[in-house]
Amino acid sequence: MSAQVQVIFATAVFLLTYAVIVSEKIHRAVAALVGAALLALTGIMNLEEAVHAIDFNTIGLLVGMMIIVGITRRTGVFEYLAVKAARRAKGEPLRIMAALSLVTAVLSALLDNVTTVLLIVPVTFAIAGQLQISPIPFLIAEIIASNIGGTATLIGDPPNIMIGSQTHLGFMDFVINLTPVVVVIYILTIFCLRIIYRRQLVSRPELQEKIMRMNEKDEIKDPVLLKKCLVVLCLTIAGFVLHQFLHLESSVIALSGASLLLLLTREDPEHVLHAVEWPVIFFFVGLFIVVGALEKVGVIEAVARFSLEVTRGQLMPAAMLILWVSALASAFVDNIPFVATMIPLIHDMGRLGQMGNLDLLWWALSLGACLGGNGTVIGASANVVVIGMAEKRGVLITFISYLKVAFPLMLMSIIVSTVYLLFWYHYHGLISLVGTLVVGVVLGVLSIPLNKFLFSENKLSQGGLVKHKQI
Repeated sequence: MSAQVQVIFATAVFLLTYAVIVSEKIHRAVAALVGAALLALTGIMNLEEAVHAIDFNTIGLLVGMMIIVGITRRTGVFEYLAVKAARRAKGEPLRIMAALSLVTAVLSALLDNVTTVLLIVPVTFAIAGQLQISPIPFLIAEIIASNIGGTATLIGDPPNIMIGSQTHLGFMDFVINLTPVVVVIYILTIFCLRIIYRRQLVSRPELQEKIMRMNEKDEIKDPVLLKKCLVVLCLTIAGFVLHQFLHLESSVIALSGASLLLLLTREDPEHVLHAVEWPVIFFFVGLFIVVGALEKVGVIEAVARFSLEVTRGQLMPAAMLILWVSALASAFVDNIPFVATMIPLIHDMGRLGQMGNLDLLWWALSLGACLGGNGTVIGASANVVVIGMAEKRGVLITFISYLKVAFPLMLMSIIVSTVYLLFWYHYHGLISLVGTLVVGVVLGVLSIPLNKFLFSENKLSQGGLVKHKQI
């Protein structure tokens, strides 16, 4: 097969695979594996090249964290946190939405957003049922919060895992450089959601009292197992914080934590390994091979040269291009295959354009891909999971109804990210990071009196509802 034919065939396989993934007519893992098989059968990727294209650091990190979370979820600790958050909110729906969103965002940063929503959504339906209100505002808020929270750390969202694995960036690099802007975006987003839903999230005081009678301790199913899981989780997160200093890959830390938890709990490995989402793992394997073929035949380098011409080889315009293209693309297609394609593209842009430090481009890709996933119901895996869980319970969140709320909020988050990256570029270092956190704190403080106004208005509405019922 000639070089030109290889370019055409590899590109065709990539586009066809991408189209099938987007259409969801065939499971995305099957689509990726079939694409990889076609490339291997035609000789474009031999066995050695295919294996080399697979990022085993990403695979190992995902498997390790899936095992840890799979064992931990059986303790009931996630349901405990959700019920406790609802009780701390005094049963008031607006506060519950904010509290559940905060729990979702934090857990998404420390674990992963798909697992987090799988655990939080069932509790959300129970709470909404007790309050006799629609769960849709809670679900949309949790989807958005999961993607925002997952942006903050290396392990929170698959795009970040892939970026961290293919670069020199470690866990603390993501925390230090992305958490400040994530805090600002989260505060603004939740404030907007409270305004949007303040008239829908109204419930009677006697129903709120039912929430207060819920006991979060009843959710803990195995206290002994919980203690072991918390010890291993703390050790694993500490390992992520220190892995650059220890010169260990993040996958080694995750798999070591999973192995230690298996040893401490004496769980049956065959049973535990059911917690690993093997379709996701094989989807990554196939995807890495398909993108590796594009890199081998020179398509990635050609696109990188074109991008350099558009941005004239300047770092800041390149970052803005990556941020906005990533956000808009990730809103309508799965952000995982998009990031898998962008990573080698950015590497080639840096090599061809002789851009020394590419950190700005990596942060632009992370913010664009992770936050852009909030734009539509198909933008990220967490979105699809929540919509599917809602449909099984007879709650329909349509594409348009979600788009009306989430897409403007996504655009707002990308505008904030644009300002942050400009600030980061010109004042890189402690000044930009501290300055952004200060902005977040100020926004949080300013939102307090406005929130009180919203709550007072909500209480008046509740009073009117009660009177109406009495009449």
